Amino acid sequence: MKLDAVTVKNFRGYADEQEIAVGGLTTIVGKNDVGKSTILEALAIFFGSDLVKPDLGDANVASGLREFEVTCTFSDLPVGLVLDAQAETSLSSEHLLTEDGRLTVKKRWDCSGAKPKEEVFVLCHHPSVDGLSDLLLLANTALKTRLAKFLSSEEIASVNKSNNPAMRQTLWASVPDLCLAEQEVPVAKEDSKRIWERIAPMLPHFALFQSDRASRDSDSEVQDPMKLAIAAALAETEVQIALTGVVEAVRIRATELASRTHDALGELDPELSDGLVPTFKSDPRWASLFSVALEGSDGIPLNKRGSGVRRLVLVSFFRAEAQRLIEEGSKRSVIYAIEEPETSQHPRNQKILLESFQAMARADGCQVLLTTHSPGLAGHLPAESLRFVSKTRGSGPRIEAANEGSWDAIANDLGILPDDRVRVLICVEGPNDVVALKALSKAVNSDGTVAVDLSSDKRFAFVPLGGGTLQQWVSERYLRGFGRPEFHIYDNDVAKYQDAVDEVNGRSDGSSARLTTRREMENYLHPAVIKAALDVAVSFGFADDVPLIVSTEIRMDPTRKPLNPRSVKSKLAEHAFPMMTRQLLESSLGAEEVTSWLEDLEQMASGYNR
Repeated sequence: MKLDAVTVKNFRGYADEQEIAVGGLTTIVGKNDVGKSTILEALAIFFGSDLVKPDLGDANVASGLREFEVTCTFSDLPVGLVLDAQAETSLSSEHLLTEDGRLTVKKRWDCSGAKPKEEVFVLCHHPSVDGLSDLLLLANTALKTRLAKFLSSEEIASVNKSNNPAMRQTLWASVPDLCLAEQEVPVAKEDSKRIWERIAPMLPHFALFQSDRASRDSDSEVQDPMKLAIAAALAETEVQIALTGVVEAVRIRATELASRTHDALGELDPELSDGLVPTFKSDPRWASLFSVALEGSDGIPLNKRGSGVRRLVLVSFFRAEAQRLIEEGSKRSVIYAIEEPETSQHPRNQKILLESFQAMARADGCQVLLTTHSPGLAGHLPAESLRFVSKTRGSGPRIEAANEGSWDAIANDLGILPDDRVRVLICVEGPNDVVALKALSKAVNSDGTVAVDLSSDKRFAFVPLGGGTLQQWVSERYLRGFGRPEFHIYDNDVAKYQDAVDEVNGRSDGSSARLTTRREMENYLHPAVIKAALDVAVSFGFADDVPLIVSTEIRMDPTRKPLNPRSVKSKLAEHAFPMMTRQLLESSLGAEEVTSWLEDLEQMASGYNR
């Protein structure tokens, strides 16, 4: 499942209902103590994290209400649910989805007692016809009685009355208009509870990494990544099969011993024995049985090292996890929620973290949630990932997606300033194109004949049009006011890009645009660097789909884990482009074209007057 949105109501500082949209990478920004971490902790409570438990004090004090709610909306849902051996159903057929086909689960905690009491509801487009709106709450006997109210005896005879879903479908089909309407369906008894018990294990795994943990031997900053490694190992199919074998072996022997005990008891007291049935409950908590530790070779425990070193474990974990998710694909969806990942980290490590988060967010089945008030981190995050939390005197926090109307407020809150050194904006399709252009310009510039090296020249700022970054948006507004020219370069694989090129070239502000002569940036790679980077031997022409060719070649090797074309593009950007040299670019007949781009950029930068 994929988390699409979370809504909090009367939770801590959020008295009014506030919703935040969630994507692959979502970054909550704002000042200190404005309510950023509150969102992550609300999710931790919703998903049942061990780190954050519901508390009586979580209900907003000012409202006077003694309850709070956290609601999550999911997409990419399971197709079918098996309630028992004879009863297969689906969320759709049970009318448990919203009007747009998503699953919305609301959890409400009553804080009026000695401890918070949880209630779970599904908000759905559900039948409202009298007598047909409560079917999920009825036991088998009550459903049979309801059949008699709506169906004839002949119709009832054809219904499988041992199958609750079948009886519900028959009842709902018996009326022409179910009058579907938005409803809260409690999932606490009968089949609604059984359906929820099947849904709950399918929810994403939620891992929260907090920024203000104590330093102790069991420090979760170290333990949580290792625990997650154990959880990932336990989720492997072959491991599950092995553990199932262990449980079955124990079940057989234990049930056998219990039966012998039961028989012996029958000899002593037959009446007592008749009331007892040997039952095996196979619910071992495997994750609690294993532990992994990282110990220094010098004998110094990791938790006794500096906070920066301990947090560096997180850097390494996320880097490794990003690589694993891209290579293997996710077996169960997971949400990584990280508070202030920049804490105690050198800028170089912050950059590594940022790259890892972005790589993880691109992997199937993985979502990343961040909080930050650091201009250095927020300024380089995708603009579409930003959610701005603000608070005015006398009112609670307010959450809004970053947009053109909020850039100034975000920049002011975080202290992000435009870079006055920039003379030309380079507009590309996405982050992979940024990496490619920097690497290709560095390769062409290796002999010093070209004045522009985009990997280090501060006169140029990249703007990925598929989702620019906040700092670049701020710079764009600044540059727009001072008339900075733009250099647009798009791949040649989409016909409509020519219209955009013509529009830019039709301006009178010194901007310039062009299409690549080849299909995509990957077509400028030499096959040798693809071989070195991914161990794949391929050949291709200027108009071929290189990522697809590489992906197909990898899939043909049964000993290798498959990579989809999107993952191939990321890997080529990370590993192949940096290996390009001028000699390889000349060999692939691309040096002249790349040089022409850089010469135009130099002319644009030199011709700009402040």
